[in-house]
Amino acid sequence: MKVTTLRLPSGATAAARQDGDAFVEVTGYADLGALLAAPGWKDIAAAADGARHPVQGADLAAVVPAPSKVVCVGLNYASHIKEMGRGLPAHPTLFAKFAETLTGPYDDIELPAADPAIDWEAELVVVIGKRARRVPEAEAAGYIAGYTAANDISMRTYQFRTKEWLQGKMWEASTPVGPVMVTPEELGADAAITTEVDGARMQTGSIGDLVFTPEYLVSYISEMITLNPGDLILTGTTGGVGRARTPEVYLTDGQTVTVAIEGIGQLRNVARAQAAGPAVPGVLPAGVDLAAASSGNA
Repeated sequence: MKVTTLRLPSGATAAARQDGDAFVEVTGYADLGALLAAPGWKDIAAAADGARHPVQGADLAAVVPAPSKVVCVGLNYASHIKEMGRGLPAHPTLFAKFAETLTGPYDDIELPAADPAIDWEAELVVVIGKRARRVPEAEAAGYIAGYTAANDISMRTYQFRTKEWLQGKMWEASTPVGPVMVTPEELGADAAITTEVDGARMQTGSIGDLVFTPEYLVSYISEMITLNPGDLILTGTTGGVGRARTPEVYLTDGQTVTVAIEGIGQLRNVARAQAAGPAVPGVLPAGVDLAAASSGNA
C-alpha cells in the first residue's frame, strides 16, 4: 500500500491512498499522521473511497506534515562513513529536526544567503505506526508503519561551525519528505537509493549498506523516548555528498536535485537562491560540467 498527504485546492490537506494513477482521499483524516494514529489505519486506508485526484501533477505535502518527533541518524552508511574518513561507529549518531523543517516532495528548496555550502543527502525514512517505548529489536518491525524518502538538505558552513550538527540541519522548509509512504512489504531489502543534480548522478547506494537497521534504530531510540504514530526516523545518507568531493560541490540557484528510492519514488526539488551574493570558494561556478566534477568521487 502507498499512502500520502495531499494538498487540496481549498488549502486543506487530506490523507490519501494511491490507487493506480489516482490518489483516493481517506475521508475524515487531515493528513497521514492523523490516519496513523487511528486504530486499524491500514483497513481504513484500504477501504477509503473518497474523492479521487490524479497522481500526475498532484500537490503533495510532506508525507507526515507535523510529526511529534523527527530523529535523524548521521554516519549510517558504510560508504558515506568511509568517504568522510571515519571508522564504523559502535552506536548511532543522533540529532533531531523539527516539524517546521519538513516540506513537500516537489517544493522548492531555499538556498539561504547566510550559507553558500548547501548539500544534498538522500535518506530512507522510517515512519512509526504505533506507540513505541523500550521496544526489543526483535519486535521492532511491528512498530514500523512503512518507509518514505527524504533529502536532508544540509547547510554545511553552519553545520561545522561547532562539533554539534544541529544548526546545519534545522533550517525551515529544508527537508523534502515523500512522495508516499510504502508499507514494509513493498520495499526491497537492497533497494537502490540515488541523488542526481541536473541529471548528473551524485549518490548511488543501497539501503542494504546501512550500518544500523531500521529495527535497531526503533529499539535504540525508543529506549530513550517514546515514539508516536507518524514520528519519523531519517536513517542517514549514502556516499556521494558534495562536501566529500574534491573540489567540494554544492547546490546553486536553479538546479534540480532528485532523490529516488526504488519502490518509493522520487523527490524533485529546485534550488532557489534567497539573494544573490559573491562567488564563494568551494561552490561550483556556473557553467562547470557537473557530471565531470562528480566523476570518480561516488
